[in-house]
Amino acid sequence: MDIDKKKLVSYIKKLNTPKVLVVGDMALDEMIYGDAERISREAPVLILQHTHTKLILGGASNAAHNIAALNNGKVSVCGVCGDDYQAGQLFEAFELANIDCSRLIKDKTRKTTTKTRISGAISTSITQQIVRVDRQTNAPISGETEEKLIGRIEKILPNFDAVVLSDYHIGTLTENVIKTTIELANKYNKIIVVDAQKNLENYKNVTSMTPNLPDTQKSAGFTIENIEDLKKAGDYLLSKTNAKSILITCGADGMFVAKPDKQYTKIPVFNKSEVFDVTGAGDTVTAVFTLALAAGAPVEYAAVIGNIAASIVVKQFGCATTTIDEILSASEKI
Repeated sequence: MDIDKKKLVSYIKKLNTPKVLVVGDMALDEMIYGDAERISREAPVLILQHTHTKLILGGASNAAHNIAALNNGKVSVCGVCGDDYQAGQLFEAFELANIDCSRLIKDKTRKTTTKTRISGAISTSITQQIVRVDRQTNAPISGETEEKLIGRIEKILPNFDAVVLSDYHIGTLTENVIKTTIELANKYNKIIVVDAQKNLENYKNVTSMTPNLPDTQKSAGFTIENIEDLKKAGDYLLSKTNAKSILITCGADGMFVAKPDKQYTKIPVFNKSEVFDVTGAGDTVTAVFTLALAAGAPVEYAAVIGNIAASIVVKQFGCATTTIDEILSASEKI
């Protein structure tokens, strides 16, 4: 792909203009840190002396956080959480990130999805994750909660330029929620981008979707080993979803864009040497890709901008965000 740097920069500078609604499975990452003190006498486990706790937005919340960091907080979330202590932490994290969470529905029958990672400093230079504790309700949301959620989506969606459907398969995005959101987005001519790990064929008539390579292989039903396989998989997803484009993220091999009528673009990776942690990189791609599309960038340029953003966040530990200035700086090295 030949990149016009002037056009690329102009699209990056417009990332702060669109308003985006994120609908999906909201989650919180609780990072607990400590210093390894000794082995417990009660069991063969480490005793950590707690140093600090960090709350990070995860799941669909991380996509919203990435958007908020780029568009000055012009982002709202629509989803479901529990009515528990973790819900309070989730709301606090949203507010600190400048994300409107006023449409989040509290459901007493569900847990607020929280992934607690406990990490210990084993030596002066190494901090290692020791255990992870997950709290979540995997069942689909109830009919009553679904009705409330759809009502809120119907009310606020017209106020946004783009919608992200972020499906971590924890129960928020039911068939009715998906169908209603897509129909509304198309009715009001909004950009709609899907980030889902499976059941990709459930998302029909969207602007684009951003599956990674393993999820694309599962959906297509065959192993992807070369560019011809990528083309075949892209065509398969286009035929099943009627999407305007498919963006397949291929990790260290970059990205691949497929559009109808056998139009393909291979995008190389922009950071091979400084990868530290890929956690949340997919959310970053989806968020930045959506902003770029909503700002008027063609899908190929939007993918390049998303790729640049991902190359920045993988240098950091845990779910991370980036800024327009960082993306502009990184784009100069292409």
